[in-house]
Amino acid sequence: MKIIKLDAINSTNSFLKELSQNTSINTFTVVQANYQTSGRGQMGSQWVSEPNKNLLCSVFVRFNGLPVSHQVLINYAVSLAIFTTLQRYKLPEVAIKWPNDILSSHKKVCGILVENVIHKDKISSSIIGIGLNVNQLLFPKGLNAVTSMQKVLGKEINIDVLLQDLLSDLKKTIAYITDASTNVLKKNYLQYLYKKNIPTMFKNSSDVLFMGKIVGVSTQGKLQIALEDDTINEFAIKEVSFA
Repeated sequence: MKIIKLDAINSTNSFLKELSQNTSINTFTVVQANYQTSGRGQMGSQWVSEPNKNLLCSVFVRFNGLPVSHQVLINYAVSLAIFTTLQRYKLPEVAIKWPNDILSSHKKVCGILVENVIHKDKISSSIIGIGLNVNQLLFPKGLNAVTSMQKVLGKEINIDVLLQDLLSDLKKTIAYITDASTNVLKKNYLQYLYKKNIPTMFKNSSDVLFMGKIVGVSTQGKLQIALEDDTINEFAIKEVSFA
């Protein structure tokens, strides 16, 4: 496993994507940065992080013709790997929040950005971006639902050791994608899905409030919410949020 360490970069995902396009790199090549000037989240959102305090990395994973229809399994695998690592560090109330966040005690501690390289109807590789709040104690105003490992645990965490632990867990969960028992990924993901089967107030993309409860995730990766009339609606990223 090759780990490329950078002091500062615009985005580890962008750097690794360009590297994979211009050179032949091995699977599980990792780019880690102390600081990102233009960190990215889902749908073009910005990821802000204090320099030298957090785990900012991207992992290149090669697949042997994974069908595009199975791309949701990558999200399952990455989420479960981070979940497992954080549980090992004894963070309380760790949960997976659809589609790309990991929570501790209802506060965001980690964000995920998966970018797939697709040829025809197959995924040839993925670049898995992970932004994990580790030792940052102060966050910008307005980000009240955000925390870090040190804030929760009350002690500083060794980021290099944490990265090795996370990569070890990621290798294990990624292996399930090519295994016959891929249903294990979905089963475990749904088991730890935030607010699953709990009546909750949601807001759609038109800012209309409605009650429902999360019941699952579709094969296309859409969130399935059962409404008060027992119908089940599916929502893509940015089409629904917690009110």
